[in-house]
Amino acid sequence: MIWEKRWFQFTILMVLAFIWGSSFILMKIGLKSFSPEQSGALRILFASLVLLPISLKQLKKLQQKDLKSLLIVGFIGSFFPAFLFMKAETRLDSSMAGMLNSLTPVFTLIVGFLFHKTAFRWLQVVGLSLGLGGAIGLILAADGYHFGTFNNYALFIVLATVFYAFSINQIKTYLQHLTGVQVTSLSFLFIGPVALIYLLTTNFTPVVANPEWPIHLLALATLGILGTALAMLLMNSLIRHSSAVTAASVTYVIPIFAIAWGLLDNEKVTILHLICMAFILAGVYLINRKRRKPLVEIEREV
Repeated sequence: MIWEKRWFQFTILMVLAFIWGSSFILMKIGLKSFSPEQSGALRILFASLVLLPISLKQLKKLQQKDLKSLLIVGFIGSFFPAFLFMKAETRLDSSMAGMLNSLTPVFTLIVGFLFHKTAFRWLQVVGLSLGLGGAIGLILAADGYHFGTFNNYALFIVLATVFYAFSINQIKTYLQHLTGVQVTSLSFLFIGPVALIYLLTTNFTPVVANPEWPIHLLALATLGILGTALAMLLMNSLIRHSSAVTAASVTYVIPIFAIAWGLLDNEKVTILHLICMAFILAGVYLINRKRRKPLVEIEREV
């Protein structure tokens, strides 16, 4: 099968990095007409509508014992982060949001250790320290060349990555018997109607006052369809045919595209920002690095 080919896996990895790296600039465009709350709800709604045929088909796989975990994955892993990212981008550059998003593997390990009894290795402790140190540096230097300009809105991104971490650990611990496509489609089946109901309670008068609102709606539709629905299906298929470690390497590439889009949009990215980003990526690398087998074990296997 073509999914088993390394070159194809690498291609999917780059496609995912481009899609998710571009998501931050799409959020920024959507926010030109829509409020953060409307933008978040529209992103979830578009993704849910695209996934609906798959969701209905997988509905027969739904078991009562999985309901709680699927609700956690849906709301904690997708619904609330969508709103948090939109809120953050009202006062935060898209490139900065992309950099801070790389904290997800760091918090995944912390949540796993605290709530799911995941064992630590000393190298991972070093990685956690580097990652958190880089994140603190980004938050403190978010608005300029020097430390000390604390940006509260960066904390929305940090909270979103914590939510992602809880969702990932929930899947690893309680939903291993379901495929990634089943988890994604069934979880969005629950959050889609909630997004629609919330959206109908908002005021669209300021939106239609902007003559360019259809373009901004198109950006949010692209974000929901490609940046959420399609990307999640590709990611889950990649994990199934390779490994979680291989798929997780997309974390290293996403900030590159986010920064590139930011620079094209005249956002300011400083050397200090890049140094802090390097600390985060170094930390993520150490967290995901596999422990080498002792030479004696390798010789026994041979």
